[in-house]
Amino acid sequence: MKTQLHATCAAVGRTVRHCPRALGALRRPARLIALAAAAAVLVGLALLTAAGSRSSCEGPCPQTPASSDGTAVADRFWFVHRGLGPDGSVTVRLADMTGTITYPPPDHDEIVPGLVPWAKTGIIVKDGLDQGSDYAALMLTGEHGVRFQHGYIEDVAGPAVEPGTPVWLRLDRDGDRITASASMDGQTWEEVGTAVLDGLPETVQAGMFAASPGDLTVRETAWGAGLPESRFTQAVGVFDNVAVEGGAGGWANESVGQMNQTDWEKLHNPSGGVEDGGTWTVSGTGDIGPAGVEGIATVDRLLAGLPFALAVLVVAAARFGASREALTRSDLAARATVLGTAVFVVGLVAAGVAIGAGTAVLEGNGVPVEPLPVRDAARIAAGAAAALALSAVLAFAIGAWLRRKWTAAVAAVVLIAVPLAVGVLPLLPDAVAQWLLRTTPAAVFALKQAVVEYPQVTGHYVPSAGFYPLPGWAGTAVLLAYLAVAGWLAARRAVPVRAPRPVSAGVLAR
Repeated sequence: MKTQLHATCAAVGRTVRHCPRALGALRRPARLIALAAAAAVLVGLALLTAAGSRSSCEGPCPQTPASSDGTAVADRFWFVHRGLGPDGSVTVRLADMTGTITYPPPDHDEIVPGLVPWAKTGIIVKDGLDQGSDYAALMLTGEHGVRFQHGYIEDVAGPAVEPGTPVWLRLDRDGDRITASASMDGQTWEEVGTAVLDGLPETVQAGMFAASPGDLTVRETAWGAGLPESRFTQAVGVFDNVAVEGGAGGWANESVGQMNQTDWEKLHNPSGGVEDGGTWTVSGTGDIGPAGVEGIATVDRLLAGLPFALAVLVVAAARFGASREALTRSDLAARATVLGTAVFVVGLVAAGVAIGAGTAVLEGNGVPVEPLPVRDAARIAAGAAAALALSAVLAFAIGAWLRRKWTAAVAAVVLIAVPLAVGVLPLLPDAVAQWLLRTTPAAVFALKQAVVEYPQVTGHYVPSAGFYPLPGWAGTAVLLAYLAVAGWLAARRAVPVRAPRPVSAGVLAR
């Protein structure tokens, strides 16, 4: 790390001659201990969190599916299917769509008819039965009309049809190209969209499906924070006029992913497909699309130690800035550069170890873990490290301005660390937490954003669930605005650089 610090100092031009002194000041035992303590807190809490988590499933918990690029997805539904060749189609009339919603405790036994907004029934072409395999589906939803979805994140709107209104659906296959069309009368068709699914085999699986994601209930705590709870739902589609051209084999009737595990399905209405005189009734739960986070361990859970590591770092950085030494602006710039680089390196290593080791412990305990491509894990670790580094530099500037070590430390903790802690922990009302993470320097932690908001996924998109209200660049801009003010105030208190005294002609002559 010392070599990297020297290289960083060399990059700041005029401050290079001040770097040896800055490095020497940073290497004092108390400051090195603070860096080590922050790393230990980040890694230690990740391991403690992971070690304290245990599987609650009977047997191994089902793992979260991942698409071909390693991204976590939702892929669970009931599927009545048969083979479809490279040139063919499947056409149905969705005659009716109904659903059921059950409530979590304390009203767990309350069951009401209804559909959640993204309940879906329709037809689908899928590259086999493995979860995470590619697909294209045309469906009717609970509140968003007909939709054409594929690739787990693509969503195209079709006709605005209400559940209970009969609608015709058709998927045409031409090699890797899938074309979706809808009709209200089976005669006049409207093309909804087209998808190209690269690498489809000669025979894919096509047919009717039903899925219904868990609905969101937010329970308010005594402090006003919202705790999300998911309630079980089920969708039922009634299909007639089923026609398959280019089909192969007979109909198969099974689920993709685990199903029929809940009391409702076991005791009341099992998910499945039933055929009666050419009419199919298909019921199912689950979802097809971007992954939700209910019941799985996410990266934010493994980085729960960030607020505490941040508190350690900003205290040390503020005290470092409040040095009693007479420092010029170049001295301050050199120390801020060295400090920021050191915190970034330590934070990057600690965050990487926390994610990697924490994931390994969770998997060893049988806990479902969110699939995370290496590139995303690296981005999140680097974002966390950059946020820690920028926060430390801001705390340093506060210390250089106030010149009182503990006053500066308290001010830095209140301004930077406290908003992050109370924002990401479920302590405050969601609106207050979002306001804090928009207007305080803690907004910079949006650099480690791991949750993506999708309109076709109902979710609790708040800081306590790992979702930051600003994009990373905007959160960084908020912190940099604070840093500009603190840096200007610190520079005003810096010792001016004395110009060398001129040498008289007489002295030169001698």
